[in-house]
Amino acid sequence: MAVMSCEVKQKNAKSSANDGSDFIDSLMNEMTLEEKLGQLNLPSSGDITTGLANSSDIASKIKEGKVGGLFNIKTAEKIKEVQRIAVEESRLKIPLIFGMDVIHGYKTLFPIPLGLSCSWDMDLIKESAHVAAIEASADGICWTFSPMVDVARDPRWGRVSEGNGEDPYLGAQIAKAMVQGYQGEDLTDPKTIMACVKHFALYGAIEAGRDYNTVDMSRIRMFNEYFEPYKAAVEAGVGSVMTSFNEVEGVPASANKWLMNDLLREQWGFDGFVVTDYTAINEMIDHGFGDLKHVSAKSLEAGVDMDMVGEGFLTTLKASLEEDKITQAMIDEACRRILEAKYKLGLFDDPYKYCNEERAKTEIFTADHRKKARELAAETFVLLKNEGDILPLKKNAKIALVGPMADNRENMAGTWSVAGDFEKSVSLRDGLEAAVGKQNVVYARGANITADSLLESRVSVFGKPTYRDNRSADVMIREAVNAAKNADVIVAAMGESAEMSGESASRSNIEIPQSQRDLMKALLKTGKPVVMVLFTGRPLAMKWEQENVPSILNVWFAGTEAGNAIADVLFGDVNPSGKLTATFPQNVGQVPLYYNHKNTGRPLAEGAWFQKFRSNYLDVSNDPLYPFGYGLSYTTFEYGDIQLSSETIGMDDELTVSVKITNTGKYKGAEVAQLYIRDMVGSITRPVKELKGFKKISLEPGKSETVTFTINEQDLAFYNQDLKFAAEPGAFKVFVGTSSREVKEAEFTLQ
Repeated sequence: MAVMSCEVKQKNAKSSANDGSDFIDSLMNEMTLEEKLGQLNLPSSGDITTGLANSSDIASKIKEGKVGGLFNIKTAEKIKEVQRIAVEESRLKIPLIFGMDVIHGYKTLFPIPLGLSCSWDMDLIKESAHVAAIEASADGICWTFSPMVDVARDPRWGRVSEGNGEDPYLGAQIAKAMVQGYQGEDLTDPKTIMACVKHFALYGAIEAGRDYNTVDMSRIRMFNEYFEPYKAAVEAGVGSVMTSFNEVEGVPASANKWLMNDLLREQWGFDGFVVTDYTAINEMIDHGFGDLKHVSAKSLEAGVDMDMVGEGFLTTLKASLEEDKITQAMIDEACRRILEAKYKLGLFDDPYKYCNEERAKTEIFTADHRKKARELAAETFVLLKNEGDILPLKKNAKIALVGPMADNRENMAGTWSVAGDFEKSVSLRDGLEAAVGKQNVVYARGANITADSLLESRVSVFGKPTYRDNRSADVMIREAVNAAKNADVIVAAMGESAEMSGESASRSNIEIPQSQRDLMKALLKTGKPVVMVLFTGRPLAMKWEQENVPSILNVWFAGTEAGNAIADVLFGDVNPSGKLTATFPQNVGQVPLYYNHKNTGRPLAEGAWFQKFRSNYLDVSNDPLYPFGYGLSYTTFEYGDIQLSSETIGMDDELTVSVKITNTGKYKGAEVAQLYIRDMVGSITRPVKELKGFKKISLEPGKSETVTFTINEQDLAFYNQDLKFAAEPGAFKVFVGTSSREVKEAEFTLQ
C-alpha cells in the first residue's frame, strides 16, 4: 500500500471522523492551488497503455498533481500501474478515482436500460447493477457513469435507449434500484462502485429529438414530469451527479447555479460531487455563453466540481481567482467533494483495493453472471402481437431464420457496451441452433439493415459491424424465400442495428427500413407463419408491420445472452411478461406521444377518429400503436372490478385498492398489474393518468390472486403554481389494468 505524505497522515485516514473531515482538512492544508485544481480535472486515459504508463503525457500530469481521476481505462493491471504513479510519484500521493461507462453490465452485458425497464422488476434490475459492480470493481473500476434517468418522450432521440422510458414514477423506482445495486450498503466494500446519476437535467426533453439540442419548459413541468427520477437517485444516496449538455431556462446546465446549487444541493440535500459530461464546459462557448475562462468560472460558481476532459478548470481558474471572478472557497469546496468521494470509496486506506488481479480472473464473465443475464433478458421481451397463437414454437419445427439481425453477435449488446467482448455474445442463430439443433434451422440473410450504404456506415462506428452484403436485394430476398419453402415457420430478425440508437444516433424516420420491409412482404407471400423478432433501441413507427405480420416479439438489445434468452421465449420455456415503458406511435408525426398527457379544452371523444374543431389529426387517429404498459403473454389474464376500502379518505388516511386477477389461459404466466390515478380538478391542470404503483405476479392456469395497492396523500400530491408539493381535496379516479389503455376504474374523494 502506498504511503501518504507522512505515516501519521495514513493512520489518521482510519482514526478521523467517519466522514473523513479531519483527514481531508489536514490534507487540504498541505495542498497548493495547482494541486487543488488538479483534483478537479478528469481526463480520458488517452495514451496510457500497459508498459508505457510512466512515459505518457497524462502520467506527467499525474506526477505533478494535475489529475483527479481517469476514465476509459480498464483492467486491474493497467489501473494498478497508473495508480502507482499517483500514490508513489506525486508529491502528496493522492489516489486517483477511475470511472467508466458501465451502463448495462461490464463484461457480462444485460439488456439495454430501456429493455431492462420493461421487466418492471426492481429486484432483477438492482441485481443487474450489482453484477456490473462486481465485474467492474474486479477490473479496477470504482465509479460508473450510470444510471441515466432522463425522462424521454421523443423516440427520435437515440438516447431513449439508455433510459427508462416516459414515466417519472417508474423511472424513480428504477433509479433507486440501480443506485442501490451499484453502491450496496457500504462503498468501502471492494465489490461496490460509486454511481453517477445523469444527465442533470431534462436532457430527454430536447427539441426535435436531436441530440445535444435545446430544452425549454416551465418549472411546473420540470418538477411534476421530469425531476422525480433524479431526486430519487439523490435520496438513494448516489455518490455523484453528471451535468447535461442542454440548457435549462436559457443557461447551459453546467453553469446553471439554480440547478446545481439551489435545487440539487440546498433543496434536495445532495452531498456528493458534480462532474460534467464530456467537454460540456468547453461546449458552452458554442452555446454563446463566453470564452473558456468565463464558462469555466461560471461552472465552478454554479457548483460543478469536476471537469471531464475539457481542462478548463485546470488551465483558467487560477487566472479567474487572481481577477476575483471566483473565490478560493469555491475551489476548496469542489476539491473537498472530490477528496470526500475518494475517502468514501476507501482509496486513502488502500489505493489498490480495486486492483486485485486474482478477482479479475474469477469474478468477470462467470457462468453464474451469464445465467443471470439470460434469465433477466427473457423478462424484458415484449410480445406485441401473436395472431393465431403462432408462438410459442414447437421444438420439432423446421425453422427458416432470416434477416440482417439473425446472425450478428456484435450487435446483440446494443449501444453503450464499451467493455463487452462482442464475439462472445450469443446471436439469435446461435441460440436457436443450441435449442433445436443446426439441422432444424435454415439461415438466409435476406436483406441488409438498410439499402442506404452511407447510412449504414454511420451506424458502425463503435466496432459493431452490420456485415453489409453487396449482392442485390432481389438475390438476397430470393435466397430467403427459398430457405422458407421447406420450413414450418419463418423467424425474421429485423429492426435496428445496435448503434442506430444511442448517443448521437437520432433518427427523423423511425420506421423499419424499406429494405427489411420488402423482405417481410416477400416472406408473407409464402403463406408460411411468420414471427418477427424485433431488435430496437427505441419505440418504432411500425403500423404496417402491426397490420400485416402475424406475430411480433420485441427483444430490444438483450446483451451477452441474447440468442439463448430469445430462444427461451420463442419456444415457451419462458412466457413473455415484459411491458412497454415508452409509447409506440403510429407514425412520427404523432411524436411526442405519451400516456400521461394533459387534456385539452377540446378533447377528442373516446373511440372517435376525427371530429372537426377537436384536438386531432385529419390523417391518423390520436391513438398510439402500442400504449405505455402494453405487453401480451402466451396466456390471458382477466381483471375483476376494483374494490376500494372507502369512497372517501382524509389527508392522513390510506386507501386500499384491490383487484382480483385470474389466469384464464393455458400457460403459467407473469402479469404486471398497473395502478394509475387521475386528479379530476386541480389548481393547475393535471394529467389524464399517472402511474402510482405496479406489482408483478405469477399465476398458474386457472388460478387467481388479489392484488392490493395503497394510496396515500403523497401519491396524490403534485407541485402547484408556487412549486409546493401538496395534495388538494377533491374527486379522483383510480385505474388498475394490464396497460395504461386497458383498465378498470373507480372513484373516490380526498377530504
